[in-house]
Order: sequence, then C-alpha cells, then structure tokens
Amino acid sequence: MNIRAIKITDNTLLANMIRAVFEEYNAPKCGSVYSDETTDHLFELFQKEKSILWVAETEGEIVGCCGVYPTEGLPDDCVELVKFYLSAHARGKGIGKALMQKSIESAKQFGYSTVYLESFPAFSDALGIYEKQGFIKLDKSLGKSGHTSCNIWMIKKI
Repeated sequence: MNIRAIKITDNTLLANMIRAVFEEYNAPKCGSVYSDETTDHLFELFQKEKSILWVAETEGEIVGCCGVYPTEGLPDDCVELVKFYLSAHARGKGIGKALMQKSIESAKQFGYSTVYLESFPAFSDALGIYEKQGFIKLDKSLGKSGHTSCNIWMIKKI
C-alpha cells in the first residue's frame, strides 16, 4: 500500500469511488458529498492552505482517501476530517486506519488541536472506527460544510 497526496489526475477516480460508497450504503445523496460539486474537483479544493487529501493505492489502484480541511465557520484551532472513503475491497485491511492517522498527523503539523467530522448512520462501520480513534459525539454541527443531510457530528482533541 502507498499513501500519497492527491494529484489532479485523481479527480475522476476519487469522485467515482466516493459516489459508489454512497450508493453501496444507500446514504443520502442530496445535501451530502455525493451531490457537492467540489467532489469532482478534489485536487483543486485541497489547494487551500492548511488542508490535504491523502490517497491510498494498492497495486497502482486508488482504493481510499481521507484528509483534513479548514471548513468555514470552525474555530481557528479546529479542522474537519473529510473525504474518508474506502473501496469495498479495501476495507478491513488497516488502510482506513492508516489514512485517518496520516490525516490526524497532518492536522497536528498544521497547528490544529481539534478534529471535527460529520457523518450518517448509514456509515455505521466508520462510526465504530471514529469512536475507537477517540472521537466523541456532539449534539449539533459545527462550521458550515453545507452538508445538511449529515446528522452525526463528532470531535476529538489531538
């Protein structure tokens, strides 16, 4: 497995993989990453200062991604964990954990002290991973992600 920063040539493959995960889990398409036009332009999105999207490859195939992004409206010391998705055949192999740890390490290097995330009950497998990594549930959303269908919010001090 190789974990590297996103390249512009990854845009279409990542958008297709992310949308396939939404379809697999029957997750909300409206008001989520699925319908967010930035999903088709992730390389450009992650050119923002103090953000990064990590991409996992196995045998030259993109199998997952995860990153951090300074979502509008979050406190200055807080960054959002975003775009945490794995292809079906890549799950259960430690790839997700490695991507998340790399993203959290990047958040620390950028000077953040808190990581926030948003999710759905449909992604119950990921919720267990978040809890194992020390994320705790919040009663309401933070920031202005624009993903109005998300109804699970979590935070972690790093």
